[in-house]
Amino acid sequence: MSENARTPLADRVDPIRDWSVRRTYLAGDFRAEDLVAAKAGRRVSVVLPARNEESTVGVIVAALRSELVERVPLIDELVVIDSHSADGTADVARAAGARVVAQGDVLPALGDVPGKGEALWKSLAATDGDVVAFLDSDLRDFDPAFATGLLGPLLTEPGVVFCKGAYERPLDDGRTVLPAGGGRVTELVARPLLAIHWPALAGFVQPLAGEYAGTRQALESIPFAGAYGVDIGILVDLFESFGLDALAQVDLG
Repeated sequence: MSENARTPLADRVDPIRDWSVRRTYLAGDFRAEDLVAAKAGRRVSVVLPARNEESTVGVIVAALRSELVERVPLIDELVVIDSHSADGTADVARAAGARVVAQGDVLPALGDVPGKGEALWKSLAATDGDVVAFLDSDLRDFDPAFATGLLGPLLTEPGVVFCKGAYERPLDDGRTVLPAGGGRVTELVARPLLAIHWPALAGFVQPLAGEYAGTRQALESIPFAGAYGVDIGILVDLFESFGLDALAQVDLG
């Protein structure tokens, strides 16, 4: 008889549940003012990869700049990586207060391929923060607490090198918008895939989320998929390099 079979059910440890309890946070757990003190000399970069997002990117940049650059000096660099936009994304982002970097201008000798992954890995060469947070530039109803939530565990919890956003996704069926039920690719493909091949990652609510942050040291140690598999690829590669306890998630609401 195995040791586990002799252990009462109530005493058995579920490693995924144990991780989820210890490494899942709420965005509201962290105040920007407290995180400024917790930086302890570290620099923070916030990056928005953007392609044809002129309708949303300006609002996000303006909110971040107002709250977390000017009111509270948490963000040291606020950068939009423009991935060959054909609209006014770059102009809108620049007017709102971001430094705009054209994806194709970063390390041009290494090429320039389409896809979010290219914008993300090149952003590491275009920034110098010790901690780097990535936020999608098409978010609506944006709250600067998204940034403070993602940065919180990295700045306050020793050993955490990566933090992934989690949230409920509304479902728009064309007739009405329901408060939950969206994210069918996540529920039907991504999470079952992880459960089979990387079961330790089953506790991540939104493995495909584009909102996450990491230490530069960790992010520079892994490859970035060139296309749109980058979000889940980063999660898997960091897990294999640093282990589950170095990863966290934060409930952004």
